[in-house]
Amino acid sequence: MHMNELSELIKRLANNEGARILCVGDLMLDRFIHGDVSRISPEAPIPILAVRDETVMVGGAGNVVRNLVAIGVETELVAVIGDDAAGWELRSLLDAEALKSTCLIETPGRGTTIKTRFSASGQQLLRADRESSEPLDVDAVQALLDQSIKSLQSCAVLILSDYGKGVLEDAVLTPLLAEAQRLGRPVIVDPKGLDYSRYKGATLLTPNRRELAQASGGSTDDDASVVAAGRRIIEQCGVTAVLATRSEQGMTLIDADDTRHLAARAKEVFDVSGAGDTVAAAMAAGLAAGASLELAARLANTAAGIVVGKAGTAVAHASEILAALHEEAFLSGEEKVTTPFMAASRVTAWRDQGLRVGFTNGCFDLLHPGHIALIKQSRAACDRLVLGLNSDASVARLKGPNRPVQTESSRAAVLAALSTVDLVVVFNEDTPLEMIKHLRPDILIKGADYTVDTVVGAAEVHSWGGEVILAKLVDGFSTTATINRLNE
Repeated sequence: MHMNELSELIKRLANNEGARILCVGDLMLDRFIHGDVSRISPEAPIPILAVRDETVMVGGAGNVVRNLVAIGVETELVAVIGDDAAGWELRSLLDAEALKSTCLIETPGRGTTIKTRFSASGQQLLRADRESSEPLDVDAVQALLDQSIKSLQSCAVLILSDYGKGVLEDAVLTPLLAEAQRLGRPVIVDPKGLDYSRYKGATLLTPNRRELAQASGGSTDDDASVVAAGRRIIEQCGVTAVLATRSEQGMTLIDADDTRHLAARAKEVFDVSGAGDTVAAAMAAGLAAGASLELAARLANTAAGIVVGKAGTAVAHASEILAALHEEAFLSGEEKVTTPFMAASRVTAWRDQGLRVGFTNGCFDLLHPGHIALIKQSRAACDRLVLGLNSDASVARLKGPNRPVQTESSRAAVLAALSTVDLVVVFNEDTPLEMIKHLRPDILIKGADYTVDTVVGAAEVHSWGGEVILAKLVDGFSTTATINRLNE
């Protein structure tokens, strides 16, 4: 149920059906310097980094916005920058993100925050920060507050991205939260510091495990202690819910009445930079599209699992999230067997990833080495293989009233158990032509006892630029011959 709901939610967001979101908070420039280390410095016991390349990205509240744009949500950003080179670089980067509604308030004499990360072989060696964390002056506070309240009138959800750099001080937080409550707008806060009572009235706080422990004054070593810490924050700080992010242990959504533990989605953690931004963005996107807190949290959990597998302050695109959801859904053999409608959705997701989809078909009654050879050759010709399986009624029409020996559910289960098969779809027609036209595979594979001209669907596959391949047959095997030997 959750999988279908999540898929539909992602599709709505990708089609720009979510409401506009406002993000207010600390904006910064993330600079990444990559290189190679082959020796230790003779001057001190430190590695020497031979710089290979350098990249810059929008960080902090700007990375929240990048994630929202990637998911497909219209977004407004209100933040401050210094009147310096880094500030102008941020303006340029935000323009490149095609973010139309950005209000950057310049604060002369207050430098733009820059985080510089040095890495080699995919591992960070050092991070160097240049920042000003003192509170904004009175004029900057008023300008920031006025613009935020103005923008909030046309936005459905407010994100407060607090990195503790002096922007979201009480002079901004208190009236902004009050206005959000007056308008009935949900507020998602990526919090900082020890006093979460500053966020009173917020809908959701998204601390990591360490931050939750510090703010609650308790342990967060196991499920029970995380829940207890979250409940203390809810009771003492006047917020509706807490989503605790717990690295390899996933996430825990806590409110006054219930708790939901969500298992971690990441297959491999490469870089956790900006994962908190992704969580806040996905939660807000889900709520803006009408999702419940739990469904939005499942969206955030999937998105976070994607970005930690990338380098730098990365984002999760809607197509990647949808593909990840389907990947999980089809992980077990039984779940590989699906309907034509769901198969088309999965094929679309694979194509969005740049994968070539192959299709072959058959009755596959009493699976034998000849079948296995066809399937192996078919899978070798593509990135993902969809196997069309004749239904029981279809087999009976083609092979006679005593066939199939095994029911379509049994045949489908056996085929789905093969690692070389990515999807099994049962069709009731005598030929797979309608299925082929429905799925539009990139490659159509059939045995070499056919010619290209006689392969069903060949003309259609060629018409959309696909390829038809004839697989080499293994002699001496057939289901009919096996049945005859059994009868004898």
